[in-house]
Amino acid sequence: MATNKRFPENDPRHHTANIRQMLNDVADHCREDVGKISEPKAQALFETTAEVLKGLATAYDHYEAGTEKGMRR
Repeated sequence: MATNKRFPENDPRHHTANIRQMLNDVADHCREDVGKISEPKAQALFETTAEVLKGLATAYDHYEAGTEKGMRR
């Protein structure tokens, strides 16, 4: 895993950036796998997984930007 160099390690954004990248990587992997399989239930599962992970990654983006309501640094 690549570590984030934008923020010092004691800054929560250092860790949120790393987690956000991992979430995006897994979501992208799920989407790639949808094209490799033909079973509709598995395709739906992988696509749903990707959507949920992308939504969670967006929450991390908002945290880093300080825009998520109710989230305080």
